[in-house]
Amino acid sequence: RVLAREDGERDLTDLRHVGQALHQARTEGYAGVSSLVQWLQHRRAEAAGDIDEERSRRLDSDAKAVQVMTIWRAKGLQFPVVYAPFLWDRHVGNASEAMQLHDEHDERVLDVGGPDGPGYSDRRDRAFAEEAGEALRTAYVALTRARSQVVTYWAPTANTPGSPLHRLIFADPAADSELADGELSDGQLPDKVKVPDEDRARQRLNELAEASNGRISVEDASGGTSTRLAPPSEERIELSVREFDRALDTAWRRTSYTGITSGLHEASGAVTAVSEPETPGTTDEPVERPDVELDEPSGLDAVVSPMAGLPSGAAFGTLVHSVLERTDFTAPDLAAALEEAAKAEDSTRFAGTPPAELAQALQPCLRTSLGPIAGGRRLIDISKSDRLDELEFELPLVGGDVPTGEAQVREIAALVRRHLAPGDPLEGYANDLDVPLIANRGLRGYLAGSIDAVLRVRAEDGAPRYLVVDYKTNWLGRGEALTAHDYRPDALVREMRRAHYPLQALLYSVALHRYLRWRQPGYDPDVHLGGVLYLFLRGMCGAETPVAADTGAPYGVFTWRPPTALTAELSDLLHRGAL
Repeated sequence: RVLAREDGERDLTDLRHVGQALHQARTEGYAGVSSLVQWLQHRRAEAAGDIDEERSRRLDSDAKAVQVMTIWRAKGLQFPVVYAPFLWDRHVGNASEAMQLHDEHDERVLDVGGPDGPGYSDRRDRAFAEEAGEALRTAYVALTRARSQVVTYWAPTANTPGSPLHRLIFADPAADSELADGELSDGQLPDKVKVPDEDRARQRLNELAEASNGRISVEDASGGTSTRLAPPSEERIELSVREFDRALDTAWRRTSYTGITSGLHEASGAVTAVSEPETPGTTDEPVERPDVELDEPSGLDAVVSPMAGLPSGAAFGTLVHSVLERTDFTAPDLAAALEEAAKAEDSTRFAGTPPAELAQALQPCLRTSLGPIAGGRRLIDISKSDRLDELEFELPLVGGDVPTGEAQVREIAALVRRHLAPGDPLEGYANDLDVPLIANRGLRGYLAGSIDAVLRVRAEDGAPRYLVVDYKTNWLGRGEALTAHDYRPDALVREMRRAHYPLQALLYSVALHRYLRWRQPGYDPDVHLGGVLYLFLRGMCGAETPVAADTGAPYGVFTWRPPTALTAELSDLLHRGAL
């Protein structure tokens, strides 16, 4: 069916290639159709940078290609034209210590007796004769593969006497027509034939050509001319180093939120709080715990963080992200699901944290309300079908490969300043961005990142709303003490601005905005963009988590809904540059 189509052979070759690759993946441990589909999706996504030869597209047919193969591999095959360039070349050396031959009972044997063994000379002659016969059979295979033309070569060398082509052409049948007992030799050829002089060789070859009725032609491979090596010219060419005369666009790069804000933390002397690297994955934990002045907790604020006893650091933050990504929050046995994910990520690598202990500490986080922005839902209320983990994106900045304009960080700051109204928790963030160190930093190339999760919730009118979620494991306490008070609203705002998470939130909102434009029917950013949730997990203490009186947001949960006009205009700025 496939071959009957136009370019069917091409299609069938591709199908076989993909099928064989999937089969190999299956044998290497990928189980089930869904697993193989995911494997194939990853291979397609990595195709541009995969240089493995197996990923290269196979030829649909090699019928028109020049194929180089051994004579034995060609046995049974046919080709329009065959070149057999080495039938004149066969080295016949001395017998080795071990010889393969057929004995008097016509059985294949390996003779290891050596020159001192009885009957050695007879066995040596038999072995040489069998090798000579095998050379003739090999030549027969080579000379009978062509459908239209076979081209072979002859040359007078020290290896020529025992070669099959030379014996076929120059042996004298009359000299060996009878054996010693008077019986006919049945066309046997001598194992070696003396190489004639040039005139005799040309005469014999011409006789073969004349007797073939035009089927054989003899040509001189040298072309009848010779070229003498001429001395080098007296004229010398002066060499010089090639000059680099192109201008490098040093502002063009593949960047990310961390790339845009790089240097700010070091310049201020603050502890670095890294978030999203340019490759998928997350490291959002400060290397050290910050030493800040905080009010003393009291009342409900003093509830101890369920993650107070767990390690800190960037690597541990990555572990928590991976465990949450693996876990179905709506699993009937949430503790078992979290523990299984922690085992899969080998949580014991981090200060010997047992999987059961990590699972126990994460459960209250998943049972904490996400606040009014999510309609009071908790993570355990969000099904897998309404949650998209690790949404990777790569957005062209001002033309991508071919820059069409220019954008700078100061223009992002201007947009933030214009759109954030008084009373917005991040109202002053524009001043944090509009600083000499990065204000003039250009944005050209590509913006890459990975959103920890996108949640889909339903509004009262039934319309879907999408929330950008970023998990944070930052330690905001003093010393070893850690309570919900450390993650109260003003502390979260301070940490958001210190680590420049508002810029990250805006860039992620732009990525989601562009994602939904292509996928959400009737997309309206005022309806479908629900805002961002920065979940500081160490401050999410389950049902005991205090709630801010003015916003209704639980401690540890930073909620922000950037104006949709800000998101849309930032998307346009990154796409077209400053107008």
